[in-house]
Amino acid sequence: MAAQAQIQYVSDEEGKAVSVIIPIALWQEIISERETAYLLKSEAMRERLLEAKNRNKGVSFEYARVQLGI
Repeated sequence: MAAQAQIQYVSDEEGKAVSVIIPIALWQEIISERETAYLLKSEAMRERLLEAKNRNKGVSFEYARVQLGI
Protein backbone atom coordinates (compact mmCIF):
# COMPACT_ATOMS: atom_id res chain seq x y z
CA MET A 1 0.00 0.00 0.00
CA ALA A 2 1.61 3.25 -1.14
CA ALA A 3 -0.21 5.31 1.48
CA GLN A 4 1.67 3.51 4.28
CA ALA A 5 4.92 4.93 2.95
CA GLN A 6 3.54 8.40 3.73
CA ILE A 7 2.88 7.74 7.42
CA GLN A 8 4.70 10.21 9.67
CA TYR A 9 5.40 9.71 13.35
CA VAL A 10 5.45 12.59 15.83
CA SER A 11 7.82 12.17 18.77
CA ASP A 12 8.19 13.94 22.08
CA GLU A 13 11.46 15.41 23.37
CA GLU A 14 12.61 11.96 24.48
CA GLY A 15 12.04 10.38 21.07
CA LYS A 16 8.93 8.50 22.15
CA ALA A 17 6.28 8.29 19.41
CA VAL A 18 3.18 10.14 20.63
CA SER A 19 1.17 10.70 17.43
CA VAL A 20 0.94 9.70 13.82
CA ILE A 21 0.03 11.60 10.67
CA ILE A 22 -1.54 9.50 7.92
CA PRO A 23 -2.96 10.28 4.47
CA ILE A 24 -6.71 10.95 4.50
CA ALA A 25 -7.36 8.05 2.09
CA LEU A 26 -5.80 5.62 4.55
CA TRP A 27 -7.75 7.17 7.44
CA GLN A 28 -11.03 6.77 5.53
CA GLU A 29 -10.17 3.13 4.81
CA ILE A 30 -9.48 2.49 8.50
CA ILE A 31 -12.75 4.15 9.57
CA SER A 32 -14.71 2.20 6.97
CA GLU A 33 -13.25 -1.10 8.16
CA ARG A 34 -14.03 -0.24 11.80
CA GLU A 35 -17.62 0.68 10.94
CA THR A 36 -18.09 -2.56 9.02
CA ALA A 37 -16.62 -4.60 11.88
CA TYR A 38 -18.95 -2.84 14.34
CA LEU A 39 -22.00 -3.52 12.18
CA LEU A 40 -21.07 -7.17 11.71
CA LYS A 41 -21.07 -7.74 15.49
CA SER A 42 -24.86 -7.74 15.39
CA GLU A 43 -26.34 -10.91 13.90
CA ALA A 44 -29.43 -9.01 12.71
CA MET A 45 -27.32 -6.32 11.04
CA ARG A 46 -25.07 -8.98 9.48
CA GLU A 47 -28.12 -10.62 7.90
CA ARG A 48 -29.45 -7.26 6.66
CA LEU A 49 -26.09 -6.35 5.12
CA LEU A 50 -25.76 -9.71 3.38
CA GLU A 51 -29.33 -9.43 2.11
CA ALA A 52 -28.66 -5.95 0.74
CA LYS A 53 -25.40 -7.10 -0.84
CA ASN A 54 -27.12 -9.97 -2.63
CA ARG A 55 -30.18 -7.99 -3.65
CA ASN A 56 -30.48 -7.64 -7.40
CA LYS A 57 -33.70 -5.65 -7.48
CA GLY A 58 -33.89 -1.91 -7.25
CA VAL A 59 -34.35 1.28 -9.17
CA SER A 60 -31.84 3.27 -11.15
CA PHE A 61 -30.20 6.31 -9.67
CA GLU A 62 -31.84 8.50 -12.32
CA TYR A 63 -35.31 7.10 -11.53
CA ALA A 64 -34.78 7.76 -7.82
CA ARG A 65 -33.68 11.33 -8.53
CA VAL A 66 -36.79 12.00 -10.61
CA GLN A 67 -39.06 10.49 -7.95
CA LEU A 68 -37.41 12.63 -5.27
CA GLY A 69 -37.52 15.73 -7.44
CA ILE A 70 -33.79 16.33 -7.41
